[in-house]
Amino acid sequence: MAEAFHTELTKFRSLRGLLGLWEKTLLVAIPVTGGFFVSDVPFHLGLAILREQYLGLFLALVLGAVFLSVPPSSRADRHQVPWYDLLFSFLGLAVGLYAALFFPEIMRRMGDPDAHRLVLGVIAILLILEALRRTVGWILVGIGLFFLLYARFAHFFPGEFGGTGVPWDRLINYLYTDVNSLFGLPLAVTATIVLPYIFFGQALFAIGAGQYLTDLAVSVFGRFRGGPAKVAVVASSLFGTISGSAVANVAVDGPITIPLMMRTGYRPPLAAAIEAVASTGGQIMPPVMGAAAFIMAEFLAIPYREVAVAAILPAILYYVALFAQVDLEAGKAGLRGFSRQELPALLPLLGRGWVFFVPLSILVYVLFIQNSDAGDAGMFAALATLALGFLKKELRSHLRWVLETLVSTGRTLLELGVTVTLAGLIVGVVQVSGLGFILSYGLVNLAGGNVLALLFLTAIVSMILGMGMPTTAVYVLLAVLVAPALAQLAIDPLAAHLFIFYFGMVSMITPPVCLAAYTAAAIVQANSMRTGLEATRLGIVAYVVPFLFVFSPALLLKGSAVDVLLAAVTAMVGTVLLAVALTGYLFRQIATLKRALLGLAGLGLLFPHVGPGILFSWVTNAAGLALAGAVLASEAWGGFRFRHGTVVSLPASGPALDHDPPDRKKL
Repeated sequence: MAEAFHTELTKFRSLRGLLGLWEKTLLVAIPVTGGFFVSDVPFHLGLAILREQYLGLFLALVLGAVFLSVPPSSRADRHQVPWYDLLFSFLGLAVGLYAALFFPEIMRRMGDPDAHRLVLGVIAILLILEALRRTVGWILVGIGLFFLLYARFAHFFPGEFGGTGVPWDRLINYLYTDVNSLFGLPLAVTATIVLPYIFFGQALFAIGAGQYLTDLAVSVFGRFRGGPAKVAVVASSLFGTISGSAVANVAVDGPITIPLMMRTGYRPPLAAAIEAVASTGGQIMPPVMGAAAFIMAEFLAIPYREVAVAAILPAILYYVALFAQVDLEAGKAGLRGFSRQELPALLPLLGRGWVFFVPLSILVYVLFIQNSDAGDAGMFAALATLALGFLKKELRSHLRWVLETLVSTGRTLLELGVTVTLAGLIVGVVQVSGLGFILSYGLVNLAGGNVLALLFLTAIVSMILGMGMPTTAVYVLLAVLVAPALAQLAIDPLAAHLFIFYFGMVSMITPPVCLAAYTAAAIVQANSMRTGLEATRLGIVAYVVPFLFVFSPALLLKGSAVDVLLAAVTAMVGTVLLAVALTGYLFRQIATLKRALLGLAGLGLLFPHVGPGILFSWVTNAAGLALAGAVLASEAWGGFRFRHGTVVSLPASGPALDHDPPDRKKL
């Protein structure tokens, strides 16, 4: 079901006959060759294959498959392939296979481009731009063209942004063949690390883990008020650990969870926003985060597990804020959960939980206990999941599900594959033109050397660049353009990269262009802008916490156990207070002034007890705790009097509810 909906959503072609067979062959070849290379089979066979040769093959398969699978427009026939797409597919195979076959010779003559290499380079860039237009849209195409034109005509740009233009022949040769450009870090991480995890996620769904996660969430949380929304939050966050793509999470979970929330009383924009925020958080949810997190580890030259460990507490705070607001919205609207008769039995459900917990435990053990390479761990977990699938009676008798898993893995990698090829080209432009140094210097000057001002500028730039773009592309762009500016002011590199990662991610739920929120709204025809605004409120922690962990490593689980524990507890309490302030409900609806005071108290408690502002954080924490205590005591006493009929109204806070709302009912 997930595969079918994803296919419909992204409007892939449905081909039969020889072309359908050839398309599936290319799609299957993507994970198969990836597994062959990631598992070091060439080394064990005594074959000397450069990484760039494998990347050339990966590029060939992705470009060849894109033009067979994705039509040029929404109105095009989805059962036929026009002659020009066959030509584009052939050319895509050619430009990749040329690098795969002749990269050793290319390295020997890197600075001496010949005519056919330049022709292939031009074709490769044009095909990448057209593939991006089909899979992602015009925004990335425009960004790619801007960077290409900047590299060539930098001498026409005014002031500090001016530079030396690079001649076309040198530029094309560099972008197409250099290991710091097209065949550089973004493509390498995707083909060697991200590929195994996408394969792992698809294998989990093939053996039934997706349905199991939904059933588990319903069984545990379905009985509480607003149960369906809590099910959406939990299921989407768990799904995020094996997906990491916000739009894909929404596309798979949304058709189930959003209508369910609406049937129990949630407004359509709010229901869509809950799903969008829950799904977006999958990119920051360890142990398997989004593709950008793996690229981050390579940029920083640290093991992926260090990135995953640092991301744990911020991810928990993100979901605590969302979960608390979902619960309070349900209380405000008088919603209840499922009846006991409607819930799956928990113990039998746990009994068949191996379908999810065993593969995930294998991954955690290999990655975090054995300290294996991230790509090796992901591929081992994926292959182990396929092996476990044969223990299920309904899968044991045929191999079709394995083939479908390979096809869906290849198809999922198409959009990501062409996105990271553009990211590689942008990295190449930054390297060859010096744009990274120019922009970093400009940002530091604009901020006047002030760290907080630079962080605000960086957050704004990150969200603007992230509008309409996949998080992976946003992160790579920011990592090469903006992260060096943060490094100039001595900000911890991991904190700096997580900062831009977070603000690139929240563009998915921040209007005016928020892909995850708009995807969720489209499922039920909700108002897109209203959904985006609700999503911004629900994901509030993602806008606040990055500023805090830049100044304090405790929120990234760095420091003594006492420091980390204090930071975690106060941040949790502060997060819940923020949720109460934003929702405007606790025991009853809360007056505007008290909401503002609770919001200030929550922000005060979010400051950790370590770092250069340790005295300030102790003061803000103490003030926040005292302020919250006073407001909550007042609300508790007011709620008690309200419940016992001694109060009939509340000032300036909306209608008072002196009885259970008439729409309070079970599903």
